[in-house]
Amino acid sequence: MSSVVQSVDWLAIAPPTLAAVVGLAVLVADLFTTERNKALLGWVSVVGLAASTLLLLPLLDGDRSTFCLTGDPGVCSYTVDRFTLVIQFLVLGGALLAALLSVTALKDADKGLPEGEYWFLLLSSAAGAALLPASRDLATLIVALEVASLPAFALVGLRYGDRKSSEAALKFFLSSVTATAVSLMGISFVYASTGTLYLTQVADRIQHVDGQLHTLTQTGVVLTLVGFAFKTAAVPFHFWVPDTYVGAPLPIAAYLSVVGKAVGFSGLILVTVVALPSYADVWGPALAALAALTMTVGNVGALRQQATRAYSAVRLLAWSSVGQAGYLLVPIAAAAYSEDAEGAIGSTVAYALMYAAVNLGAFAVAALVGRTRSLNRITDYRGLYASNPLAALLLAFFLLCLAGLPPGIIGLFAKVTVFSAAVDAGLGWLAVVMAVNVVIALFYYLQWTALLFRAPEGEPVRHRVPAPLTAAIAVTAILGIVLSGAPQMVLRFTDTALF
Repeated sequence: MSSVVQSVDWLAIAPPTLAAVVGLAVLVADLFTTERNKALLGWVSVVGLAASTLLLLPLLDGDRSTFCLTGDPGVCSYTVDRFTLVIQFLVLGGALLAALLSVTALKDADKGLPEGEYWFLLLSSAAGAALLPASRDLATLIVALEVASLPAFALVGLRYGDRKSSEAALKFFLSSVTATAVSLMGISFVYASTGTLYLTQVADRIQHVDGQLHTLTQTGVVLTLVGFAFKTAAVPFHFWVPDTYVGAPLPIAAYLSVVGKAVGFSGLILVTVVALPSYADVWGPALAALAALTMTVGNVGALRQQATRAYSAVRLLAWSSVGQAGYLLVPIAAAAYSEDAEGAIGSTVAYALMYAAVNLGAFAVAALVGRTRSLNRITDYRGLYASNPLAALLLAFFLLCLAGLPPGIIGLFAKVTVFSAAVDAGLGWLAVVMAVNVVIALFYYLQWTALLFRAPEGEPVRHRVPAPLTAAIAVTAILGIVLSGAPQMVLRFTDTALF
């Protein structure tokens, strides 16, 4: 057989590999570390994720590929291009910020969370998430998806004796397993039709499929899309999100809201735009409908949280993230109708970067409030400005970014970018649906923002901010403020080269 794999480019695979190696090292070190020194494992993990992120810098000089067929060096399983690097930066940067939140959360957990296992699972999931955008065959894509997802189930349910946590993990596990099963069936149909798993070969061969296999191919395309729709929390496959976010440790909810989405959306982009461009007439309308449904259900769900006075801040952020997933789907759907598919995909990646920075910032402030208010209800944020003016101002800024209002210019810029992608592709109706949803979202974001500056009920609670939490809030704030000053930097950074 001539199609054996050739030599490995170790620099290309270094970022996910280092994250995985550090995860294994932390798990082994946990066996020999005393209870007093367990905190060191967290700092080792933070340093490991920071080093993995820095390893992206040597890869900026040009595209690299490895695990290629010896008979055809242009067909590879792992490719590092601009798209890969941007998503890997988002994933590893998001995991690093979640790790900073986790250092404080584990210290406050009073042995409710086993530290060695926690850090091993977080690093393993980050390694799988970083592997996925570089995957250029369907088998590697699914393996990366599962390496990112399986540790996440365990992280959600890792808190000992917590019924809500166990229930959240079970819902997350069952929905994700269903998604994987559906995806695998779809991929098997695509493989049966084309005889290959490599994305570029699938794109070429699927155009010339025998007429008798046409129905099988279409079914495979649809099933593959359904599987990834689960991962992106697109409606109607979103039902696991609110309970999972509330039941998970807060840093893991933050991790899933950003890194989990990046994994699902990068996989969806690779399958649709790279492997199945000739089936744009199938996945384009499907994703456009999913985008409209997802943003509407997510924002209405967030709006309904207002019905009870004691609704959870994390549950509101969970519904908000479903609505944001709808906006992220818009440019991918637009790529099916647009001559500039790369520009449309760049809009999705730009929006994902903006969303990652400000959403992690909102979760970081929620983690701060949760240290003194364990239920973390919206009412607990009343008068935050009186007790911690800087935290209140930053949370207000993050919420205004998510709403797309000044001074959160980066949020407005990202929404306009997505809106223009829909209009340029001729999807005027989807742009109208998006505009209506932006208005709906303004209500609950502004209501939460206004609550921060109202007079507190009783004595204001003073919030002591530990160093790791301060670092996480500071990094997200700096990113949000700098990008609001120069939003064009995001588009320049996400000028992807998928083809």
